[in-house]
Amino acid sequence: MAVRIDSLGIDRLSVRDRLDLIDQIWDSLPDHVEPQDIPEWHRAEIAKRRAIAAQEPGAGKPWREVLQRLEEAS
Repeated sequence: MAVRIDSLGIDRLSVRDRLDLIDQIWDSLPDHVEPQDIPEWHRAEIAKRRAIAAQEPGAGKPWREVLQRLEEAS
């Protein structure tokens, strides 16, 4: 069943309330997801990004490094 934000009234919430709801939804997700629960378009996107990363191995940065730089900048 596809759920739409307008049918739930989410579109009428303030930005702050929607961001809070995103946090709540994110926190409610399980730590482990079964492969059959992952949409095919997610798998395709991951495959695409892995191929790009393999072609340009030095182009990206580890997320911890980026996070540290962002924390230091604020």
